[in-house]
Amino acid sequence: MLLYLHGFRSSPQSHKATLMARAMQERGRGQDWSCPQLPASPRRALELAHRLIEQAVDQRGLDPRRDLVVVGSSLGGYYAACLAEHWKCRAVLLNPVVHAARDLATQVGEHTQFHSDAPFHFLPEYVDELAEMAVGRPAHPEKYYLLAAKGDEVLDWREMADWFAGSKGRILEGGDHGISDFDRWLPEVMEFALAPG
Repeated sequence: MLLYLHGFRSSPQSHKATLMARAMQERGRGQDWSCPQLPASPRRALELAHRLIEQAVDQRGLDPRRDLVVVGSSLGGYYAACLAEHWKCRAVLLNPVVHAARDLATQVGEHTQFHSDAPFHFLPEYVDELAEMAVGRPAHPEKYYLLAAKGDEVLDWREMADWFAGSKGRILEGGDHGISDFDRWLPEVMEFALAPG
């Protein structure tokens, strides 16, 4: 199962999620793809992800240590790291937030999604939820694939590289927060994600 968690203000219609969904379909693995719309509340977002994994365990006999890879972009990367430590599974992190409570504290207020005009509120208590779910550095960094762009205009790639030291992946020269050239790195990402656990 490949569980994709989008970033702040993003959605399952994001460029990276769409490319990965298509790649799964092309490999005949569409049934193993999951990319939910995450609620604004971090606690509820993580609860939703846990529920999807638990359903796959109960209904399909999923072994998370072997058969689950969580992919997360930006804030979704923070969630993915939390889930990977809990389920002892592999994770792909795409310009992930490292210190979410600190970085998202500046986003309290009303926003719209990138792919919708529907407003949503990022409440002050959501910052507390991010702090409460924090996990330490990866116990097994070799189970992680990090794609971090030096040109990220939102987050500091050095924090990512330091926090996930020892992980697989690459640091991109230039680039941007959205990794707009993600199609270039997709084969490498998919090779890691679909390798036997």
